[in-house]
Amino acid sequence: MPLQLRNAVVPRESHGQGIEFLWWLRAECLTHTDRRIAARASRASIMLEDIMEYVLCNLHNVQKSLHFWQSRAEGTNARKIYFMIFERGPLAFIDGAYEMISRLGPGGAPFQHLSHAASNTISHKIASLTILRRCLADFLAQVYLEVNKYGGTLIEDADKSLPFVLLSINSLFVKLEASISQAHELLVVHNSDKSSVDQNGSYILHFEKIPEVDLEISQWTETNIRDTTDLIYQNIQRLESYLSFILSTCQKPKRLTLYWLHYTCGAVGLSLCSVWLLRHSSLTGSSDIDNWICEAKESATGFLKDHVEQPLISIRDELFETFRRRHKGVMEIEEVQLTADSLHRMLLAFCEQTKGRKLPENIPDQEMLEMVMARYEKEVMHPLQNLLSGELARAMLIQIQKLKLDLETAMLELNQILKANEINFAILAALPAFFLSLLLLVLVRAWVIQDKGAEGRGRVARRKRRLLVVEVEKRLVQFQTCMDEGKEDDARCLYGLVLCSLDHLYKAVESHAKETGEWISLRQDIVDLAKPDLKTIYKLTVTSRMGRMYDCLLPSSKRQ
Repeated sequence: MPLQLRNAVVPRESHGQGIEFLWWLRAECLTHTDRRIAARASRASIMLEDIMEYVLCNLHNVQKSLHFWQSRAEGTNARKIYFMIFERGPLAFIDGAYEMISRLGPGGAPFQHLSHAASNTISHKIASLTILRRCLADFLAQVYLEVNKYGGTLIEDADKSLPFVLLSINSLFVKLEASISQAHELLVVHNSDKSSVDQNGSYILHFEKIPEVDLEISQWTETNIRDTTDLIYQNIQRLESYLSFILSTCQKPKRLTLYWLHYTCGAVGLSLCSVWLLRHSSLTGSSDIDNWICEAKESATGFLKDHVEQPLISIRDELFETFRRRHKGVMEIEEVQLTADSLHRMLLAFCEQTKGRKLPENIPDQEMLEMVMARYEKEVMHPLQNLLSGELARAMLIQIQKLKLDLETAMLELNQILKANEINFAILAALPAFFLSLLLLVLVRAWVIQDKGAEGRGRVARRKRRLLVVEVEKRLVQFQTCMDEGKEDDARCLYGLVLCSLDHLYKAVESHAKETGEWISLRQDIVDLAKPDLKTIYKLTVTSRMGRMYDCLLPSSKRQ
């Protein structure tokens, strides 16, 4: 029965630092020479592990729900009204809409009434969850202190220490029942289970108690130990039923409840789209969808050819056909040079004939062009006469040759510019495909990383892990303040919340720290933060070091 009960009650999740000491206890039990003592100690460690795992799991659920309601409480009145109408399910939407319509008459204030009702509902849930969190945190701290107190003696003398452990755990359940009963008026809910409610219709938490046994007179037998262990597991099951019942009225609404309107609109839109597709499908004798598929296939093929295949081919040709294009470019330059040489000879012959003397071969073309233009201006004064008997025709042919040279030179430069930018043009043509691929890569990366919670790999998860360290540090300071003021009950509750935050941090950094090789050191730091006998000033030093040294806790901008 105990094994079946513990499997049904406690979720077997990855362990947190709250049971790190119990792992050591398990290892010591396995190496103990006396098998009977090892069996008893191992049984006690399993029971303590189950208790702490279950309390930590429920504390995380309470924390999550409490953060949700606190965020709603900090919202504006419009945000609260939106929550009351659109985020509590379709039935609440109908009730809220009906109530608003019924209060639209003279003197009615539907929005003010909804805002007031939302504030009352949210504040009631926050108060209930706060008290529940305090009770569970106090219980967790006391269990951890008992583990720290009796862990070593279980190995040395399990026969003597195990009854004390069982009685201590049972007394902690009694204290938990009393602490919840004191805040009973804030946790009043209705239940149809008459065996679990009192005369006022309120849920009652009642734990079984171990009968009084004089440990100094009689030693416990195996039967006593087994019955007591079974009784403790029954108390765990009752606590589970109670917490499930309380959280069912105060926990954060499910995602389907919060976004029911979005899902409904999406379902309606999907239905309309399905009907529209059905009307254009071959099932109704229409060939529209087949035609659209063919057009889409052709468009996709054309897109790939224009923006992927052709740009890549152009880049390949530009990279691997350099020598061929260099030879072609040399030929073009030679053609331009031939035109330039022809123009130089024409200028030289014209100037020598008009000047009547031999000119040097290295005379600049610009100087000879000035001579030609001067002669041309003189000849133009009598165009008809000089066209037949003068040098006007030759001057005009020389200018045509000069114009040809200028055109060839400009074309050569333009061709060189275009060739130099062929890769750029190919890259520009491939940009649409590149951006589309980049978008798909980002979506796939976001889906693979799944940056949800502190266990993810993105910047949001890294920020949440750093905030967990900050949360641990703040609660350590609050714990020390309560200790200095003599508020031991508040300090013990804060110590339980520190354990809860450390457990969350433990699970969040484990996989990342193992990848970077920092896990052994980081785990030891987390375990040190949970030790009750370690001074707070040293714990604050540890949290400061954790935020600076470990890669999984560094900001993204400081990573190398």
